Amino acid sequence: MFRTVLRIALPNKGALSDASSRMFTEAGYRQRRVSKDLTATDEANGVQFFYLRPRDIATYVASGDLDLGVTGRDLLIDSRASAEEVMALGFGGSTFRYAARPGTASTVADLAGKRIATSFTGVVERHLEEVGVVAEVIHLDGAVENAVGLGVADIVADVVETGTTLRQAGLETFAEPILTSEAVLIQRSNGAGADKVQPVIRRLHGVLVARGYVMLAYDVRVEALERAVALTPGIESPTVSPLHREGWVAVQSMTPRAEVHRIMDQLYEVGARGILVTNIHACRL
Repeated sequence: MFRTVLRIALPNKGALSDASSRMFTEAGYRQRRVSKDLTATDEANGVQFFYLRPRDIATYVASGDLDLGVTGRDLLIDSRASAEEVMALGFGGSTFRYAARPGTASTVADLAGKRIATSFTGVVERHLEEVGVVAEVIHLDGAVENAVGLGVADIVADVVETGTTLRQAGLETFAEPILTSEAVLIQRSNGAGADKVQPVIRRLHGVLVARGYVMLAYDVRVEALERAVALTPGIESPTVSPLHREGWVAVQSMTPRAEVHRIMDQLYEVGARGILVTNIHACRL
């Protein structure tokens, strides 16, 4: 009989849901067959997945009913739940900023005594505590950019991408970002069951590394080896093997994906030939 070892919450819909499911699939976990399914069981890996509203996931994890969850850093902070970030997952990025009509405020200190409208009360209140400013925080469920024009607030705090919507409302951003958010893996704050979640963390870390690196292979003359290896140091050290052709060696090295074309050009300049790039689908470091 199958016995569930781990219970993990993933977002149930939207871009965050798709990216989360894709990442766990790349990590070797079976996901739900259709988007309407609220649970999925991976018997081979001893994991049961629950697909929940992203805003609720931190609360479920903090309660101890679930071992791990994926949600936004902003939602974790806003929930005020006793859950903590384990690792950032590299997708679902967003930036929170303050915005006001020109002349209303230009620094964090100018927030003092103001009315701030936001959908993320917990995020704003934590930031105000950190900077030592006292202000009134007004919770709205959406369209906070209208709050100033309607006289509900002096300042808004919201997710800012291009800032177009804010400018249309006559607002402009000021001060440093309140928060830079992205999807994160979370667990209960007391660390209960930390040992049993380590395989999941290692798998997800392997996915992040595989996405960020490629395997670069090339041939190079022995006298140019040191210069070539300096360009491709790898994670620990490159693999170097002698070729049948005297005076030549073959080199393999994990290389940052974003830099690979520049490095290939430089390798060619030092005399490397047969330069090949291969995707990494999974790894453990």
